[in-house]
Amino acid sequence: MYCDFFGFREKPFTLTPNPQFIFLSRSHREAFAQLLYGVDSHAGFIAMTGEVGTGKTTLLRTLLSQFDPEKYRSALIFNSCLSCEQLLANVCREFGVEPADQSRFGCLEALNRFLAEQHQAGRTVVLVIDEAQNLAPDVLEQARMISNMETDQDKLIQIVLAGQPELNVLLARHDLRQLNQRITVRCQLTPMGYQDTADYVNHRLAVSGCRIQGLFSRGALKRIYRFSRGTPRLINVACEQSLVMAWTRESLAVTPYIARQVIAETASTRWRSGFLGRIFEWLLAGK
Repeated sequence: MYCDFFGFREKPFTLTPNPQFIFLSRSHREAFAQLLYGVDSHAGFIAMTGEVGTGKTTLLRTLLSQFDPEKYRSALIFNSCLSCEQLLANVCREFGVEPADQSRFGCLEALNRFLAEQHQAGRTVVLVIDEAQNLAPDVLEQARMISNMETDQDKLIQIVLAGQPELNVLLARHDLRQLNQRITVRCQLTPMGYQDTADYVNHRLAVSGCRIQGLFSRGALKRIYRFSRGTPRLINVACEQSLVMAWTRESLAVTPYIARQVIAETASTRWRSGFLGRIFEWLLAGK
């Protein structure tokens, strides 16, 4: 495919949240610093919000990859369509906790024992719940009950709630005011500006092993920025398809013309019936 043509070791613009490709824009740096501060200061509850495609999951996976297993125990819950019992069972499973029985009481008792043991060992326990805007109010209340496990001086578990802006609306509910008041660290991911967008594209190309200077022309980058408005997922979509078109034309440069054609077809309501749409579906299928 085009990897050989451009000399890449791997595709630079996949849609999977790969920490290897993490690029910290100004907004991402600020959010990452706040997440680290919240965890290390044992804030208890931390909330991170961002629009679809702004890189929340990638940032969370990068955060978790930074934790020394000798000092931290961490878990990521990415299926947020759970009941209270399912949430507790998932948390126990991710931390390797085996309750005597699978009842809510049994899970809480086993989890409390695990947290106390980790605290005695000097480890920080971190639970990250992604797509938290999908959690039912009673499940969020269950998360609050988990956070009640504490000593006189310290929280035994740090819980990060990450989700789309709808999470803020959910937390503002009157019946969730106890939870909302406990969130002491809040951060928000916003889309990137033009310079960060250009740096993001070039960073991902470099990580993939690209040695072609100026593979994406300045004009192409400007068009991609205007189309994506600095949203990483949309940048990846436009860049991926631009590389495919350049490859089919045996061009070692993504020109403004190529970017314009790709964006026009992507923006079209009939884009999936076109040539690039079929190629893109083929790419997404992993073929």
